[in-house]
Amino acid sequence: MNILLVYAHPEPVSLNGSLKDFAVKRLEDAGHIVQVSDLYAMQWKATLDAADSTNRQAGVRFNPSLDSKHAFENGLQSKDIAIEQEKLLWADAVILQFPLWWFSMPAILKGWVERVYAYGFAYGVGEHSDARWGDRYGEGMLAGKRAMLVVTTGGWESHYSPRGINGPINDILFPIQHGILYYPGFDVLPPFVVYRTGKIDDAGFANTCDALGQRLDSLWQTAPMPFRRQNAGDYDIPELTLRSDIAPDASGFSVHIA
Repeated sequence: MNILLVYAHPEPVSLNGSLKDFAVKRLEDAGHIVQVSDLYAMQWKATLDAADSTNRQAGVRFNPSLDSKHAFENGLQSKDIAIEQEKLLWADAVILQFPLWWFSMPAILKGWVERVYAYGFAYGVGEHSDARWGDRYGEGMLAGKRAMLVVTTGGWESHYSPRGINGPINDILFPIQHGILYYPGFDVLPPFVVYRTGKIDDAGFANTCDALGQRLDSLWQTAPMPFRRQNAGDYDIPELTLRSDIAPDASGFSVHIA
């Protein structure tokens, strides 16, 4: 299988760097073909702006969505964006690996999403009508592919438990897993999270690699998170609210998981 690992950590000699190297070797030893987008090493441009189109006219008002659409449809995207889109289309599975910084991904990875997920590529696709509202949330250009997060954090696992001070880890990751991955069609696997990274010794690293290796070995057997499909009947369209007879006494992120 073809696997794209999008990696966002500035220090190669780090826990994240070691886990990335381990993951690549484990996957390649299993016969997979792996590409790595090492965003810091690539000096990835994080800001979405008018320079993302190769045919911008000076003095013309910049519209992020419409300019993205025009550039994508007419082959006018900057080369770095087009290359990453080709990697996504090539991949059977995508792994996003990053440290949890301020309850989200590093800015460079968010910038990768903002620029690579062009209008017409990752959003703004499909029919919009009273029956469906675009190809998204379970459908889209990336449907049929798998995705998984590999996340490290300095906090204790209990800090991210259902009653933990930081909030449940799947709530914190919901905008990434549901919004960034499921939205354009990925089947999203449960995340692999490493806690208390500052306290990991050699034995802890070995145990972490063993656990990560098992997750990588079962990349195609692990059941994806059961997010509700937007156009499968659970939501009223065009309001895009969950039907009143489904989980009527519940609200929040959890209602979007079957």
